[in-house]
Amino acid sequence: MHDLGKLLIVFGGILILAGVIFVLLGRTNIPLGRLPGDILYRGKHTTVYFPLATSILLSVVLSLVLYVIGRFRR
Repeated sequence: MHDLGKLLIVFGGILILAGVIFVLLGRTNIPLGRLPGDILYRGKHTTVYFPLATSILLSVVLSLVLYVIGRFRR
């Protein structure tokens, strides 16, 4: 149970950090979520949004960050 508690604290810290980053990014003029390639369909009673380009960009950035962290840990 002790290890589970530590794991939950770490995940909570990561979520708080991600929340702070999203709040700070929301105050800037970076168009995350409104990039060309993001799919938006507005029907009569339905709106469907799929941030394809934003997802790819975030995936590439996170992959590079985790690669660099992995290289420094060796």
